[in-house]
Amino acid sequence: MVIRISALPGSKTPFWQRAPKLILRPLEYFEDNYRRYGPVFQVGNGLPLSIYVADPAVIQGIFQTDAAQFHVPPQNVGSGLTFLLGDQSLLLLDGDRHRRHRRLLMPPFHGDRMRAYGDVIVELTEQVMASWQPGMAFNLRVAIQDITLRVILKAVFGLGDGDRYDRLRQLIGTLLEGLGTPFSAFFIFFPGLQKDLGPMSPWGRFVRIKAEIDALIYAEIEDRRRSPQPERTDILSLMMAARDDQGQPLSDSELHDELMTLLVAGHETTASALTWALYWVHWLPEVGAVLGQELDRLGPAPDPLAVASQPYLTALCQETLRIYPVAPTTGIRILSQPMTVAGYEFPAGAVLFPNIYLVHHRDDLYPEPDRFKPERFLERQYSPAEFLPFGGGHRSCIGMAFAMMEMKLVLATVLRQWELELAPRDRRPLRPVRRGLTLAPPGRLRLVPVGQRVPQPQPLLLS
Repeated sequence: MVIRISALPGSKTPFWQRAPKLILRPLEYFEDNYRRYGPVFQVGNGLPLSIYVADPAVIQGIFQTDAAQFHVPPQNVGSGLTFLLGDQSLLLLDGDRHRRHRRLLMPPFHGDRMRAYGDVIVELTEQVMASWQPGMAFNLRVAIQDITLRVILKAVFGLGDGDRYDRLRQLIGTLLEGLGTPFSAFFIFFPGLQKDLGPMSPWGRFVRIKAEIDALIYAEIEDRRRSPQPERTDILSLMMAARDDQGQPLSDSELHDELMTLLVAGHETTASALTWALYWVHWLPEVGAVLGQELDRLGPAPDPLAVASQPYLTALCQETLRIYPVAPTTGIRILSQPMTVAGYEFPAGAVLFPNIYLVHHRDDLYPEPDRFKPERFLERQYSPAEFLPFGGGHRSCIGMAFAMMEMKLVLATVLRQWELELAPRDRRPLRPVRRGLTLAPPGRLRLVPVGQRVPQPQPLLLS
């Protein structure tokens, strides 16, 4: 039996009526539709047809389908994402241009580069932790964002000090905080609100900060062009040296847009995931105890790659990304031609949204899905259509390996050196809030340093 789109259940509510709940209470929005209509449902009352997919069999078919069957929305729609990243960002490109950029950007995120990045991540985490004082609570997200932004600026730009580094740190933090409230998402979902009414208006302030960031990035690119240093191994240097099949490099504007994408996507998302991970470790003492025992067995000054290979640490990071994925859906896929997959027939023009959050909360895949349980990832292997925090198919996140390693090394570095506890007001269950296009922990979550951690001796394991 094949289910045609005309028979697909769903809501006919217009977007402008659905948008407030989608923006302000996204998890309830997805859960309510799933309960009413099942794992594949459509929303809206016109064209194009928007279809959410939480059936792994259908998602697997989507991920395995040739990329030529899909396209992304035109870049001239004036979306906030286009303005933020640029219309030559990998996230917004399509067809041959997408494939070209992906080939040029992939090498820095694999192979031997991971070891060098590991040392940088540990060093920069220790720099931020040096300011912590026993008994003095700190805003967890602010501290973690400081770490992830330093990592991105060092690994991507090769910047660790200087006026340009300091100004970029300040401006990017200000820019993303301005987009970090649930209400700021309305600027992204409703381009008509993007009105520059002067430097004191919300969008006007955003435009001016973005312009200064752009100028700094182009100045860095110009300096590198003028004085090339072949020995440099930061991602910008590797991107500038890369050549496509015709021997052509990325242009300055292409480099700028990809750097903005790495700054925003690689900094904000990892900070949200790490903030959640540290919340879970301290909200559930039994989880923290198991992880602490595993980390203590590593001994003093372990190799970063050895830390990143620890099974419970890996499972804890996976469970963090499962229970509250930073992105609730994968990127938009618009069908260029009809497609039949796993019993569903979708017409050309249909907009498909594989829903990460709903798949991760299917109780047939993840029993007790609302319970934080890292052991589930030690007990079974999940397919790419069942566990998909980084998307999948030809549009999967190229920084997946880097992000996972950064999560594990920051978490391990913090927990090996400090005893922490949740501030009294934060000792409670938390739910995600909207942060631009992503979901994140509440921004005021605080931890209190208790003191420097003393590793507990572990029994010798004899084989």
